[in-house]
Amino acid sequence: MERHIRRAAVIGSGVMGASIAAHLANVGIPCLLLDIVPGQLTEDEKRKGLKLDSKEVRNRLAVNAIKRLKKTKPAPLYDGDLASFITPGNIEDDLGRIKEVDWVVEVIVEKLDIKKQLFKRVEKVWEKGTIVSSNTSGISINAMVDGLSEEFKKHFLGTHFFNPPRYMKLLEIIPGKQTLPEIVDVMNRFCEKKLGKGVVIAKDTPNFIANRIGAYSMHVTLNEMLDKGYTVEEIDACTGPAIGRPKSATFRTLDLVGLDTFVHIANNMYEKVTDEAEKQVFKVPDILQNLVEKGWIGEKAGQGFYKKVKNEKGKKILSLNVQTMEYEPQKKAVGASLEAAKMAKGTKQKLKSLLSLQDRYSELAWNTLKKVLIYSAEKVGEIADSILEIDEAMKWGFNWELGPFETWDAIGLETSVKRMEAEGSSVPQWVKDWIEAGNKSFYKKQEGTTFFVSDGAYKQLEPKPEVISLRTLKEQKKVVKANSGASLIDLGDGIACLEFHSPNNAIGADILMMIEQSMEEVRSNYDGLVIANQGRNFCVGANLMMLLMEAQDEEWDEVEHIIRMFQNTMYHLKQFEKPVIAAPHRMTLGGGVEVCLPADQVVASAETYYGLVEVGVGLIPAGGGCKELICRLSNSVTNPEADIQPYVNKIFETIGMAKVSTSALDAKKLGYLRNNDTVVVHQDHLIYEAKQAALRLVQQEYAPKPKVDIRVVGSEGKALLKLGAYQMRLAGYISDHDQLIANKLAHVLAGGDVPAGTRVSEQYMLDLEREAFLSLCGEPKTQQRMQYMLSKGKPLRN
Repeated sequence: MERHIRRAAVIGSGVMGASIAAHLANVGIPCLLLDIVPGQLTEDEKRKGLKLDSKEVRNRLAVNAIKRLKKTKPAPLYDGDLASFITPGNIEDDLGRIKEVDWVVEVIVEKLDIKKQLFKRVEKVWEKGTIVSSNTSGISINAMVDGLSEEFKKHFLGTHFFNPPRYMKLLEIIPGKQTLPEIVDVMNRFCEKKLGKGVVIAKDTPNFIANRIGAYSMHVTLNEMLDKGYTVEEIDACTGPAIGRPKSATFRTLDLVGLDTFVHIANNMYEKVTDEAEKQVFKVPDILQNLVEKGWIGEKAGQGFYKKVKNEKGKKILSLNVQTMEYEPQKKAVGASLEAAKMAKGTKQKLKSLLSLQDRYSELAWNTLKKVLIYSAEKVGEIADSILEIDEAMKWGFNWELGPFETWDAIGLETSVKRMEAEGSSVPQWVKDWIEAGNKSFYKKQEGTTFFVSDGAYKQLEPKPEVISLRTLKEQKKVVKANSGASLIDLGDGIACLEFHSPNNAIGADILMMIEQSMEEVRSNYDGLVIANQGRNFCVGANLMMLLMEAQDEEWDEVEHIIRMFQNTMYHLKQFEKPVIAAPHRMTLGGGVEVCLPADQVVASAETYYGLVEVGVGLIPAGGGCKELICRLSNSVTNPEADIQPYVNKIFETIGMAKVSTSALDAKKLGYLRNNDTVVVHQDHLIYEAKQAALRLVQQEYAPKPKVDIRVVGSEGKALLKLGAYQMRLAGYISDHDQLIANKLAHVLAGGDVPAGTRVSEQYMLDLEREAFLSLCGEPKTQQRMQYMLSKGKPLRN
């Protein structure tokens, strides 16, 4: 019988436990959150006359944890209302309730003896067949259940979430010696498909995969700094984007994680590993120990390797001089290899550029990188079955662009091994055997299929039907049409995908032309169209630089042509006779939203930050954004006597304040997404789900949307909107220019100067949008805002 996880219990309501409960709530899994019973009353509880046996007191830790979820940043919940899925309790009164759930996850203090005591208690009330796991970051899974029944052990495993659980992709599943394979399969499937995680299977070894390799990388980098006298800034310059790692690099990452947490991980490794040379690498350097003793443990203490201080300009970040233990102004690391890496495109080219020039920073990158590569190769078979789990763990858990073995391929496997051996490094025999057998890389691609080394031979990476890779489809020659801004790709089964690939996926004439051409192609040869891409963000809006240049040159005919072209293309997309599905992810702003609005359905990644933000650059939406939200409102209110002004007010506020959703669910609350739009938690599955949505519409014998007139609030409604803007100006909340923009927006959303209740055409509304947009483009203060956004990346208030 197939198992399903429909309810869960989390034991431990600290930051991690509460956040795991929150993510379960995000995906609709009701969750019991348990913690210990407090031993003392708070002053507030005393004032209320509560006793230690009051339920409110006994559940206090879990109750307070749920309250904190709504205030925590970054938000653990997609929407604060989802906290209702979490029920607070305590392990004295409510432990027996775990009989009601399908999965129990322990998230208490990282001490083996305390965990063992808890699992003894859990086993006494445990319902046979219920899955139980520990969210440990490094304690032995087998040791936790030593002495418990064989049946309990069969249903027990490790499930190591990375923090914060909502946002971090990696989840390590660690089976115990007795864990049933079917239990591992159930958790693997559930965590990937329901929780949206990238799952790797790890072995029960100290710190598992990602923390093992990540901690080793941190230590060799620290040791290199101390041995060679590098500064904190120099280390971070060489161990961040220059080698495909996050901007936080080494020391900002340590500050974020917490130096005390890192020392705990390092000590765990030092105690558990048996190889003496490896043990010495994990020995905590004196400097780290000193910082922890001083309480300088990173971001949560306000200082670690970096420290924020206030100055006349606001805030300034100082860096630690590890020689003097004083904080000093940062000194930018400058070198030929760093500059070469900065100029190179793509991680592979950055790595080659950084390592090819023999200078101080090239040497630093090489000396740390080679040790991590060799160490990773030594651990294949010990911490994971193959190189694939190690690479995926580092990419998903530490946000590396390339895993260790992908990095090795990028820098050249043969040449790098020769250099390592020439310098006296000991490369694992299996790597040398692999090269001697005539292989030049750990991975290879053949006709769009990926192979990786496993047990001395290339093994095919089994494709998952839910994961559609546009890059792989392009390698398989599935591109139907393409230009500089976009491509039309055959997804199979009669569905085509329109992919944006301009810089930042910004919309310009090339993308608009490809949308029109794609509709022609789909009209003749396909059943439906998906609009999706796999860039960092779906679309950050229209090409602002091009628009500003035309406005500054007063090429108003050209500006009007661009806007009219955008409007016409979106209108054609809305009236297209085949189903259109939009699949946005991450930043989807301005014109990116306007591309999605005409679609029959939006299938959005849960992590979609969606908003019409044009007022931030002194403009209003003019690609149909204003028109489409008012059109949806008009269509949804069937009673001709109903007052729609309150709903128009809400749209006015949403656009006028440039509100951006914090998730796809929040986008529904803001009115950007409709009830029939769906949310996908696993972003890698997004295009697959969008394709399935298109196929369902095809099977339902899709018919194009009928043209309907739009009911507007007219001049009376406009006056109310303008009054609201006027009051905000009087109160000092907005500037004169903000008020001007708000008045233009009010004119458009109200449908101009017609009587209330008038029905107007979509083209009429588009004309209002375009006229308002053009007039704002000519305003010097709007051009200043556009310029500021392009140069500073944030809005200007003028």
